[in-house]
Amino acid sequence: MKRTSLLFSLLALLVYTVHGQEIVLKKGAIIENLSVQDSIQDTFSLYLPTDFTTESKWPLLLIFDLDGKEKQALSMFVKSAEEEGYVLAAPKISDSVSLSKNMVSTSNVIKRILDLLPIQGQGIYTAGAASGARFANLVPVFIPKVKGTISIGTSIANTELFSSKQPFHFIGLVTKNNYNYTSMVAAKKILDRLRFPNHILLHQEKGDWPDQQYLKKSLQLFKLVAMGRKLIPKDSVFVEDVYQEDVVKVTRLKNSGKLLLAEQYLVEMMSMYGAHKNLDSLRTVLKDLRRNKSYRTMKRAENAAMLKESLLKEDYQYYMEEDVFSHNFNNLGWWNYQKGELDQFVSGANPRTKEMGNRLLGFVNALAEDNINYVQSEDIIDEDALAFLYMLKTVLEPSNFDYYLKIISLSSKNEDFGTALFYLEEAFKAGFKDTDTLYNLEDTALFRITPEFNKMVSKYLKDALYKVNEE
Repeated sequence: MKRTSLLFSLLALLVYTVHGQEIVLKKGAIIENLSVQDSIQDTFSLYLPTDFTTESKWPLLLIFDLDGKEKQALSMFVKSAEEEGYVLAAPKISDSVSLSKNMVSTSNVIKRILDLLPIQGQGIYTAGAASGARFANLVPVFIPKVKGTISIGTSIANTELFSSKQPFHFIGLVTKNNYNYTSMVAAKKILDRLRFPNHILLHQEKGDWPDQQYLKKSLQLFKLVAMGRKLIPKDSVFVEDVYQEDVVKVTRLKNSGKLLLAEQYLVEMMSMYGAHKNLDSLRTVLKDLRRNKSYRTMKRAENAAMLKESLLKEDYQYYMEEDVFSHNFNNLGWWNYQKGELDQFVSGANPRTKEMGNRLLGFVNALAEDNINYVQSEDIIDEDALAFLYMLKTVLEPSNFDYYLKIISLSSKNEDFGTALFYLEEAFKAGFKDTDTLYNLEDTALFRITPEFNKMVSKYLKDALYKVNEE
């Protein structure tokens, strides 16, 4: 028994000698803080599937997170990598450094992995969500050996950098409730024109991260397209298996009444399998679906919602720009009304209107945050503009206490204690109870010793640091 256990342990470890140094890599586990070189500070995390062997070459998926959570991001792909046979790596990069430096670090990590492991030369891909996705879909532009990217919940960073002479495979994973959905659909048209292989997979999760089946499908798509372009040998059994899985998926969508999703996925299947199979039967299914009266009704409703959404976006962009420039605090009432309208869309019974409402809420929040970042990036910060935007964010996200605290801090700094007191009470009414954060809030020392502050804290929290003398 002991000999069997020892043999298993040895099989789970790979020992390499590189540049005179011995490196031990464990299969089936995330290995953190691997160094690129002694003279270079770049590090990365690595995952080798449990059946990894040096006897064959493996595709590589590089996963990016710019907020220091690369291990968590990598772990999201572990199950899919096990099933589809991918090596995973997560370079340690940061949003606080330049794009060029992060790109050099990524290139160094790729070179290191190619030195260490048998990787398919035509099978190197990237993935990420949010800011990680924006970086991931730029990597193939600057590092040509990278052949594709998975962009989760985020559209393409800059299509102007793309060249038809250097195409790569783009896979977008998004929900129709995400405000990036419409921009991803628009980007797809550009990619089609440039003849980039591309697919959009629509999931139905509430957050940006989809169910595991969509991550697995993304890895399958890389293989399908690589086989179709003769970059790797064709595996007919694999093609047929995943095709049948997708036929079952479309059937389930149709039977559950999700006809728009079924139609969209059928269109994607045409490009997935066009290089591998005769798709006449699939075209017939697609044609019949588009003739369905229920489908046509749903499509008209979606088109109407998309048109309304585009008009409202234009209004939001125009008025926010004007209000920030003119410090129009009086218009916060209009924004509060708009928030109420969006809440009604979201709580309504019409699925297309609900999706539109969620997208618009995401859009206006992102627009406000972009404006905050812009104002803060200026050499001389316009504090009135910043105050307006913080106030706007309390309207748009009434349960996000960060912006109440920001406006309290900014108002206290300028000794506008009336405004600070108003937003303190609004925060309390919304459920704020974190006294430690409140008493350590920057620029509020004078505000915290006022009788009004302590009376307010005593009213809502019963534990003010200073007693209030009532006369």
